[in-house]
Amino acid sequence: MDFLATCKRSISCLLLIPCLCAPSVMANDEMISPAAVTGSANSNVPTAGPARPKNIIIMIGDGMGPAYTTAYRYYNDNPETEEIEQTVFDRLLVGMSSTYPASVSGYVTDSAASATALATGFKSYNGAISVDVEKRPLTTLMEKAKALGLATGVAVTSQVNHATPAAFLAHNESRSNYIDIAQAYLDTDADVILGGGQQYFPPSLLAQFTGKGYQHLSEFSKLDAVTSPKVLGLFADVQLPWAINDKQGHKLSKMTQKAIDLLSQNQQGFVLLVEGSLIDWAGHSNDIATAMGEMDEFAAAVEVVEQFVRQSKDTLVVITADHNTGGLSVGANDKYEWNPAVLHNVQASPDEIATRAIAEPQWQTVIATLIGFKPSEAEYATLENARMQGNEPLTVALRKLIDERSNTGWTSGGHTAVDVQVFSSGPGARLFGGHQDNIDIANKVFSLLPESTAKP
Repeated sequence: MDFLATCKRSISCLLLIPCLCAPSVMANDEMISPAAVTGSANSNVPTAGPARPKNIIIMIGDGMGPAYTTAYRYYNDNPETEEIEQTVFDRLLVGMSSTYPASVSGYVTDSAASATALATGFKSYNGAISVDVEKRPLTTLMEKAKALGLATGVAVTSQVNHATPAAFLAHNESRSNYIDIAQAYLDTDADVILGGGQQYFPPSLLAQFTGKGYQHLSEFSKLDAVTSPKVLGLFADVQLPWAINDKQGHKLSKMTQKAIDLLSQNQQGFVLLVEGSLIDWAGHSNDIATAMGEMDEFAAAVEVVEQFVRQSKDTLVVITADHNTGGLSVGANDKYEWNPAVLHNVQASPDEIATRAIAEPQWQTVIATLIGFKPSEAEYATLENARMQGNEPLTVALRKLIDERSNTGWTSGGHTAVDVQVFSSGPGARLFGGHQDNIDIANKVFSLLPESTAKP
């Protein structure tokens, strides 16, 4: 491996934050973790509390590029006041991050390569799950934390073995090897695993988890009764329900609180990954109403963590996105306007509206009720043509109609290479100010782990 070339590609040019670019690779059959990073100061970040955190919470809004947090500010705004209210993202903003993968994959990353960078401090190819470009395992943050005696956990709204949580917990040459990744979770000794993905955990695998002392949950309502780790909660076949269809569920924020409660039982501290996974999935679909629902629930989870950080004084939270999805534009079509009020009136996700509209003879009434406005005759004609073709065409037509009424734009059904925002609070938060690369974020987090398991 060309170490100098890797450093040239990987280190962001931060004048006040030097990064020691030491790749994590297999050497003499032992995994080597990234080098620690010393940091700069950001005067906007409070300094109360210890210099080194006891607990570290990483939160990833999958696909949550800058336009998403901007859109959410206006979506969250109270139109009856002159002031545009701050969101939790505005309060915690400290910097920006580039997201590009290893050079073999160009400039636009996927979730696997970006999560690998954030979990290991090392660039890899799109599709890699914490392996380098030569497919050798890289030490992850969770592995290092476990070795130091910390508790570890993940809480996500996708399947628990999706790209982002997988990169923090496992190693695989392909993010698509869901069964192998689920099997690999047995060896992680993670204390809390919460999310979807029942279809990837057959009874034989679940029996192995329970044999290792895990409590297995499949009903979300039973999560409240859990009082101790270890727990494997799989609450959906694949993804959890869209937040817009589950308005009283607050599943991500509840999983986040439960994960904190359980992991806090470890007196030496914990590392927790929380992912708003479905922001990305809505972005891929260019579905602004559903995306804002996911942003709202992710913001609620961030506020749960923000409150814990304020109370505990010994917890660091770092929040970012792995990449930007969809090329969201807050305003479009040469019009100087964006109309979030339209989105507040949408009562269900477009795919759910389409399913109901196809099942009902009075489909026009169903759509008008659930979409929150009465389409024009021309719009109804377009929807009728789409309805005759099936659920997916009608879903797409509804998304486009909502885009037109809200004046929302998109440039892609995939990812873009735009830099993403970084938010932080708690001990060590100053390190994350300014511009950095995603491997810098990982290296800084590694540097804040305890130096040993020895008690002072």
